[in-house]
Amino acid sequence: MKKPPAAPPVQPVPSLAQETPTQRLDRLVHASAAPLFGGLSPVSLSLALADWAWHLGVSPGRQMELAALGTQLLRDTLNQQDGADEGAGAADDDPRFRHEAWAQWPFSQWRTGFRNAEAFWQAATRVPGMTAHHAEMAQFFARQWLGVMAPANWLPTNPVVLQDVADSGASHLVQGAQNWLADVTGVPTAADLAQQDRFRVGRDVAVTPGQVVHRNHLIELIRYDAQTPTVHPEPVFIVPSWIMKFYILDLSPHNSMVRYLVSQGHTVYMLSWRNPDASDHNLTLDDYLRLGVLDALQAIGQLSGKPVGVHAMGYCLGGTLLAIAAAALARQGGDGVMGHRGLPSLRSLSLLAAQTDFSQPGELGLFIDESQIGFLDNITRGQGYLSGNQMAGSFQFLHSRDLVWTRRMREYLMGEREQANDLMAWNADTTRMPARMHHEYLTSLYLKNALATSSFRVDGRVVSLADIRLPVFMVGTERDHISPWRSVYKLHHLCDAEITFVLTSGGHNAGIISEPGHANRSYQQATREAHGPWVEPDQWLHTAPCSEGSWWPAWHRWLAARSSRKVRPTPVPDKARLGDAPGTYVMQRYKDS
Repeated sequence: MKKPPAAPPVQPVPSLAQETPTQRLDRLVHASAAPLFGGLSPVSLSLALADWAWHLGVSPGRQMELAALGTQLLRDTLNQQDGADEGAGAADDDPRFRHEAWAQWPFSQWRTGFRNAEAFWQAATRVPGMTAHHAEMAQFFARQWLGVMAPANWLPTNPVVLQDVADSGASHLVQGAQNWLADVTGVPTAADLAQQDRFRVGRDVAVTPGQVVHRNHLIELIRYDAQTPTVHPEPVFIVPSWIMKFYILDLSPHNSMVRYLVSQGHTVYMLSWRNPDASDHNLTLDDYLRLGVLDALQAIGQLSGKPVGVHAMGYCLGGTLLAIAAAALARQGGDGVMGHRGLPSLRSLSLLAAQTDFSQPGELGLFIDESQIGFLDNITRGQGYLSGNQMAGSFQFLHSRDLVWTRRMREYLMGEREQANDLMAWNADTTRMPARMHHEYLTSLYLKNALATSSFRVDGRVVSLADIRLPVFMVGTERDHISPWRSVYKLHHLCDAEITFVLTSGGHNAGIISEPGHANRSYQQATREAHGPWVEPDQWLHTAPCSEGSWWPAWHRWLAARSSRKVRPTPVPDKARLGDAPGTYVMQRYKDS
C-alpha cells in the first residue's frame, strides 16, 4: 500500500529573542486575557457561537421546530405533579437527583424543568450547516452552562441541602462557608493540612523498593527490586505520560501496578520524567523521544549485560510516544535511531489508554484547533511552559459536573470536605510541559494526525505504525474522556500486528488502576491475529467475551507467554545505584504548577 506524502515539519513558534515588538504586544494581550476565559481562546469560542447563530438565524424552519419543542417542554414542566414522574428519585439516571426528596413538589418540578432545558438545548445546538467542530463546541458549552444552573447546586432549590441545614442547625453550612473561605484565600484549614499530608511520595505512595539506575536532564530510570526467587529475563519497561507523575502506576501498596508486576516475577523499569522549568522551553518531542525512551532503553541494555528483549509498556501519551519509538526502531532495524546503538530489542508492546489516531480524540479535541493552539502559544512563550493548573482547567471542563459542581455543593453547602485518597493526591501533584514540545505534540498529533497518516517525523524522517510487527496488548476504558476507547481501538486500522484488545470498566485513571480484588470490575478481551480481518468497534463490543475482576492477571499471563524461562534475578551493580526509588525528579514541585 502506497504511503501518503509526508507532512512538512511542524514550525516552532518564535522564541522571545526572535519576537518583534508587535508580536510581543499581541502575546501580552492574549496572555492577560487567558484568566478571563479559563485559558480558552475567545476567538475560537466566538467563531463557534457565530457559526451557530448565523445558521440558526437563516433557518426559519429550524426556529419553528425549536419553538414548538420549547413550548411542549414548558407545558410538560408546568404540568408536573408531585410524584408523577416515574424517573424521579432513586430511578433517576442523574446522580444529582437520586435522593427521594427530589420526587416531592416543588423540587420535582424544578428537576423536570432542568431536565427539559437540557433536552431543549441538546436539540437547539444542532443546526444543519454548522461545522462539526463548532457544533460539538456549542453542545459541550451549552451543557457546561446548564451544569452551572442545575437546581442541585443552589441552597434554595436543593431539598437535600435544605434538610441538612435544618438537621444540623446550619452548622454544616457554617463549616461550608469556612471551606469556601479557605479555598478563596488559599489559606487551608487545619483539617485541610492534615488531609494534604496523608499521602506523601516515598512514604505512603511510590514506596515499592527500587533503585534509580540512570539519570539525564529529562528522566530518571528506576529499576525495582525483585520480589520473587526467579524472574522472567525480559524486563517490563514502563513509559508514563509526560503530563503526569509516574507514581499513578505505583500508588499505595494495595493498588500499585508496579508492586503487582514484581510480585508476579517481572523485572520492572520505570521512567520518571523531570518536571521542566522555564529553562527547558525549547525542548522538543524529539528530545523527549531521545532522552526519554531511547536513552532509557540503552541503559536497560547496558545493565542487562547480554542480549535480552524488553516488554515495553506506555500509558496515555507515554503510550503514544512509545508507539512512535517502536515505529522508528522498526524502520531502522532496531538500531541507530537518533545515534543510539546497541539498543535491546522490543519483545512486545503494551499500550494503556493510549491513542495513535487522533481523528476522533473525544471531548478533549474540543479544546484543540488552530486558534486555541495559537492562544496557548502566547501563554506558554512568556513563561516557557504550560503549568499544571492550566492543564487541570481543561480536564475539569470535561468532568465539571463531578469535579466542580457536585464537589463544591457538598463542600460549601453541606460542609463535607472530600476525603483524600491516593489517586486524588497524585492528581493534585501536577507537572509542566515545555512550550515548544507542547506546541509540537498538539499540532502534530491532534491537528495534523501525523502519526496515523504515516507523516510523523522522528529526527527529520517519517515513521509509520505499519512497520510495527510486535505483538500488541491494548487497553481502553469504558468511560474515558481523554482517550476514548474507540479512538484507542483505531490502531487495528494502522498496523497488521497481532493485537490483543481489552476494554475495562472505569475511566482513564480508575480503569487502569484496577488491581485484583477491586470491587465491581470487569473487562472484555479478544485477540486479532496478525493480518486478521477488520472488526468494527461496536461489533467487537458485542462479541468479545466478558470476564469479572481485574484485567491485570490477563496482562501478566500475556507477558509471561511471550517471555523466556525464569532465571535468578541479577542485582543492580553498585556503580549503577544513583539513589533509592522513587528518585529526585518526582519530588519536584513548583508553586505555579
